[in-house]
Amino acid sequence: MNGILTWDDLNKFEVEDLDKVNGINNSYSNLRLFGHTENDVIVTLYRDKHSWCPYCQKIWLWLEFKRIPYRVKKINMFCYGQKESWYLNKVRSGKLPAIEFKGQVVIESDDIIAFLENEFGALGSFITSRNLDKIRELEREIFRSWCNWLCRESLNFIDNSFRKKRFKESISKLNEILSKSKSGFIDPSVSNRGNIEPGVGDIIFIPYMERMNASLAYYKGFNLRSSYRHVDNWLTLFEGTSVYRGTQGDFHTHSHDLPPQMGGCYKESNEQQIIFSELIDTGKGLGNYELNKNYDSEHFAKIALKRVIKHKNNLLKVNPHNKEFFEESLRSALTHMITGEVLIPKKLSGISLRYLKNRISVPRDMPLISARLLRQSINKIESLSDINEIDKIPFRHRYDQDPRNFVSS
Repeated sequence: MNGILTWDDLNKFEVEDLDKVNGINNSYSNLRLFGHTENDVIVTLYRDKHSWCPYCQKIWLWLEFKRIPYRVKKINMFCYGQKESWYLNKVRSGKLPAIEFKGQVVIESDDIIAFLENEFGALGSFITSRNLDKIRELEREIFRSWCNWLCRESLNFIDNSFRKKRFKESISKLNEILSKSKSGFIDPSVSNRGNIEPGVGDIIFIPYMERMNASLAYYKGFNLRSSYRHVDNWLTLFEGTSVYRGTQGDFHTHSHDLPPQMGGCYKESNEQQIIFSELIDTGKGLGNYELNKNYDSEHFAKIALKRVIKHKNNLLKVNPHNKEFFEESLRSALTHMITGEVLIPKKLSGISLRYLKNRISVPRDMPLISARLLRQSINKIESLSDINEIDKIPFRHRYDQDPRNFVSS
């Protein structure tokens, strides 16, 4: 025996079950009640299965902060599979997100929020309020400057420097607005419990700000949080809410799911970019720049373990590399994550571990910290392999992330 834990051994590490329906926000639930009964549910949210869609995240956050009971139905995005035919019959364009309310279907995220506000009231300001006009214009300005820098291949140094300068000018405007906010939020709201929470003015910003934070670190070596103190504080306030953390992706997920969605993301070769991308790809991550919150490593490691065990058979089935070696290699990585022991498998397959490491999706599969700990342990064991085969992540699509193999799990 080489000491690597068996599946029976690994199953003995227990973690408290998550209440998907009435507990903290999570990506697995198909029903959210907030203490209501199922008969009270009159809203259905249609969102993507991987939690990659920023516009879906916007509606998801609004419903969660507002605590409106709702059902969830999850649909494919085109970049990782075909849309379900039943959804195309309901929404001909296939656009996400959509909601259904008493038989009425509404699409386009801003229109959905306006519709929900009319039924359930505002979260902070109304999305059509005059006081949000400039904020919404700034959000579009920041988005455009980010796209111009991230998604256009630079022909020369001057051209790239100009795009970077324009982005920094735009994000500085948001930093200035946040510097004048007593609450730290753009558009604070007050919960039923009297807590200060983000309002709709914040929610329209956060999905793409999260993706900017990840992609600019990975592709450009640009540290958004260290450069803009008030933006960093704003992100930290969001991360202090379990509502937001339930929707939050990590740097690895965003860095590799964005290219097919955005039409390409281009690297700027510099020392910081090389360091950041290496930390992200190996799974070490960027620490507080990715999630600025203290956490219990043992608890989140057990969550990662539980999620892997749940989908173990399908993970073994879909991995295309050295299937006969993958099972023991995976148990070795899980043993390291749980016990800290480095135990080398008799038949080690670094490439099969690398394949899994590159396809852990946050928050679809597990929370950010759980994914960080799992990736780090996988990286530790795969690095012991003498064969350094490359696992190329698709750039123009993510058909390798087609969820059909896991839906029945």
